[in-house]
Amino acid sequence: MRSRLLLTTLACATGLIVTACAAAPATDPPPVAASDDDHGAHEGAVELAEPALGLTTIDGEGTIAHLDLLSENVTELGVIEPPRAVATDGRYLFAETASGVEIVDSGVWTWDHVDHFHYYRAAPDRLGTLEGRGPATVATTNQSTSGGTGVFFAESGEAVLLDTEALSRGDVVERFRLEVAPHDGLVVPVGSWALVSRADATGRAGRVIVHDGDGTPTGTEAACPEPAGTITTRVGAVIGCRDAALLATVTDGDLSLTRIPYPPGTTAAPAASFHNREGRPTVAALAGPDGTDGVWLLDTRARSWTLLPSPEPLVAVSAVDDDADTVLAITAEGRLVVLDGTDGAVRSSTEPLVPASATDVSSGGSPPVIIADAQRAYLAGPREQKVFEIDFADDARIARTFDTGPAPLFAAGTGR
Repeated sequence: MRSRLLLTTLACATGLIVTACAAAPATDPPPVAASDDDHGAHEGAVELAEPALGLTTIDGEGTIAHLDLLSENVTELGVIEPPRAVATDGRYLFAETASGVEIVDSGVWTWDHVDHFHYYRAAPDRLGTLEGRGPATVATTNQSTSGGTGVFFAESGEAVLLDTEALSRGDVVERFRLEVAPHDGLVVPVGSWALVSRADATGRAGRVIVHDGDGTPTGTEAACPEPAGTITTRVGAVIGCRDAALLATVTDGDLSLTRIPYPPGTTAAPAASFHNREGRPTVAALAGPDGTDGVWLLDTRARSWTLLPSPEPLVAVSAVDDDADTVLAITAEGRLVVLDGTDGAVRSSTEPLVPASATDVSSGGSPPVIIADAQRAYLAGPREQKVFEIDFADDARIARTFDTGPAPLFAAGTGR
């Protein structure tokens, strides 16, 4: 069930307990009115001079809270059903519950205009529940006010494409809902299309089919044995396959599918879950459950794989992809290590920060998650009841530590 890992890409059991609601944020500029060229704004949103970066969390009882990383204020946002896993696109949290997928709008987001960005804040909101049965796999894009969001329910075989623009208006709208053979599947949005995995009579998926926005097959498909894991980079949407990565790109209104096979002769385990600093072209994945076979880097611009050696057993990895080719990893001992993305050499390391939480991975727990921006990384541990802000460019210096409470949480980086 490797595709199940997608839903826990940004899920980490931390322990941030809300003890009091924070004071109201400082006065913002006047609201930005939506227009035909709205640059990611919508009615009632305010445009900010810098990103409103935060950690939006959901605890084991369903309590939602938001930690503002600038002011360090914590605000409680409401309660949902107890979650089993959480995914995010940097604005919305998609929480798998017994009823389906509960959707929460954190109220902060970044709009990527390629050569510059726009930053917004609006009122956070619970948007409702997308009904479905069984483990849900969520696939998002890098824009939270346009395009689509894919959800696949493994038990029922329901493939759903949500209208992300409607989500930005507070409405949960299904662009299509298809019923296919149940399997560990994916619905991956790209441009005005969506790629939907298909299983054969044995229940194993071996291909993806392109559908248009209303669910009609276009007649285009590609081989992808055992699809597992997906991520959207600045170049396009990636799907992990047993023998390759499948890259979907849109150029001048045309969709192209490119298979990027693993290097000839490789015996390393395929990538099953991709992570990076949001929107960047290079992504990282463990080769094997603890990185025993190394760390895969996929450069979606160059259409190439690189296999780095693992310095020791790892539980999580992410490509920061700045000019220094930085890769971040969490070791099985709970240390954050900064790796050179060209040869895998260790540049710097912290002391064990989340040792108990990292150990829990071996018994089936969700791994601690690296949430990184251009300068800082955030690492949270449920057992340690702390969140660490790490300056990875400055010898992995601990910049700030947030004390947390005892209840486990799912945490997602928002405002990006």
